[in-house]
Amino acid sequence: MELISVVSSDLSAIGYDEYNQQLEIVFNSGGTYLYSGVPSSVYEGLLNAGSKGRYFHAFIKGYPTTRIG
Repeated sequence: MELISVVSSDLSAIGYDEYNQQLEIVFNSGGTYLYSGVPSSVYEGLLNAGSKGRYFHAFIKGYPTTRIG
């Protein structure tokens, strides 16, 4: 999955696999997590959010999660 760097106090990079609806997030704290079942509209919202950390907490945090790094 290709990751793109983002400007955020919480997140460092994000990537999205549209086919599998998986969102990968690298946090500034060092952890990398994979969120499953995330629709592309939620990913697009994250990309366009003024505050990526707030958007994450409001719309992504509740999805099934696996720590991958």
